[in-house]
Amino acid sequence: MKPRVPPPVLALLAAGLMWVLCRWIPLVRWMYQPWNWLGPLAVAMGFAMALAALMRFRQAHTTVNPLDPSRATHLVTEGVFAISRNPMYLALLLVLIGWGIWLQVASPWLVVVLFVVVITRVQIIPEEQALERLFGTEYTAYRGTVRRWIGRRG
Repeated sequence: MKPRVPPPVLALLAAGLMWVLCRWIPLVRWMYQPWNWLGPLAVAMGFAMALAALMRFRQAHTTVNPLDPSRATHLVTEGVFAISRNPMYLALLLVLIGWGIWLQVASPWLVVVLFVVVITRVQIIPEEQALERLFGTEYTAYRGTVRRWIGRRG
């Protein structure tokens, strides 16, 4: 399955749905001021991570287009890619987490979980398959040392 919707568009749709849930079905208020100001901090961390990943792609002279991972020319494993195989998606998740904190109610968090499921199925898994075809054992070794979302393996 080839991805068809750019991940930032999916994140924007998720953020919009989070806002709708906050306004129409707020459920439980779980965050109060000034603690909700941790939200913009998470958003800033997300943007910093995305920028760092983008710079690594540019340095490697490889594609940043998530809709056609088969055009990758280099396997990037340094920098933020040493702690996450998908730092750009992790960055989008951090932005949504920050937005969820800022909204201060529980219902938007359902969308955060849904985003993880959807982005994994429609974007990450197809990318992993394309990278394995392109880079073979090099990608397999990388996958064995760095987790999909965050962290290194033993």
